[in-house]
Amino acid sequence: MNNATATAHMKWDQTWKTEEGRAAWSVAEPDVMECIHAVVARGGQTGLDLGCGIGRHALAMAEAGMITHALDGSAEGLDQLDAEALRRGLDVVTRRGPFHELPYGDGTFDYVLTFNVIYHGDPEIVRAAIAEMHRTLKPGGTLQLTMLTRRNRNCGIGREVAPGTFVQDDATDDKVHPHFYCNAAELVTLLDGFDIQSLVAKDHKPGMAHWHWHCVAERL
Repeated sequence: MNNATATAHMKWDQTWKTEEGRAAWSVAEPDVMECIHAVVARGGQTGLDLGCGIGRHALAMAEAGMITHALDGSAEGLDQLDAEALRRGLDVVTRRGPFHELPYGDGTFDYVLTFNVIYHGDPEIVRAAIAEMHRTLKPGGTLQLTMLTRRNRNCGIGREVAPGTFVQDDATDDKVHPHFYCNAAELVTLLDGFDIQSLVAKDHKPGMAHWHWHCVAERL
């Protein structure tokens, strides 16, 4: 593996220590809530929030009645999640680890969410993460993920450390760590083994070209 490894959790560990840093990541995304409730309505019982941060979506899974697991590389994020789950009386099983090496058995989950996570690395890291999510999902299970598009304003800025993967050495945010960008055809190829049900591009900061792919797929 080359040196464009998944290291962004080191930056996020600092972000989660401050109230200001946590504020923008405390409310569950509407499309995630919609998917969670659709999975539960179909009888889905187990969910994983992969790269959970401070756990806004893990908490939503637990509130919806799922048996919920959450994994992140940031100890600070997991501490924040544990404290909030305790405060709300929710059961979320947290573990610390890399998002491309999952400590769960084959076919464990009905639903895996990875929101703004697995593009923090090079193509090899991304492929490994998708393979692990495929492995740990049940056949017919739902994968929901976001990826960076090549229309994103940051694509091409900085050093290209691997194909489609850039590092901005002078960045003050997580762009100082590797970020991978892909077009739709590349993402479809990466998701071989899944039946893609929805794939749309959304600007996370409207008018500022922070374009991300939003995808929902079913494990074949």
